[in-house]
Amino acid sequence: MTQKIDACYREEKEPIYTSIWNKLKQFPNGLSKGSQQPPITSGPAAAALISASFGCFLMMVTHHLSDTSPAREKIVWAIGSWIPGSHNPNPIWGNIGSYSGKETMLLVGWLVSWPILYFVWKNKRVKSRTIFFWLFTLLIAATAMSWHPLFPYLPLI
Repeated sequence: MTQKIDACYREEKEPIYTSIWNKLKQFPNGLSKGSQQPPITSGPAAAALISASFGCFLMMVTHHLSDTSPAREKIVWAIGSWIPGSHNPNPIWGNIGSYSGKETMLLVGWLVSWPILYFVWKNKRVKSRTIFFWLFTLLIAATAMSWHPLFPYLPLI
């Protein structure tokens, strides 16, 4: 009789959140085993990382160009007018203004540089030192460009 009761309990499935949690608890173990066939090229990964940081850098360059000239500000705003909220007349919701163009330039810089770098490096081994150098150089430059004391002509808003 107890065997029938035990069989009934075993047939009952565990909730989905329990099975997900049990798989998540084992997550790092799979990474430590490594791959049977590790990649021999690092070019595609380098292209992805460096292109993202190039997009950030291009956004900050666009920011500086638009803040130094009202005419360029209008051009940048027109480039980003496709983003919802760029030109919103409602004062409750406000608008994001020319920042939409700066975001667009980030997107364009990322999406244009990624395939270019990919095709240049797709079969090459790019040293991790080179990847991190360009990644951090571009990100540090983009971050420094947002710091007001380095660029005193930018208005503080």
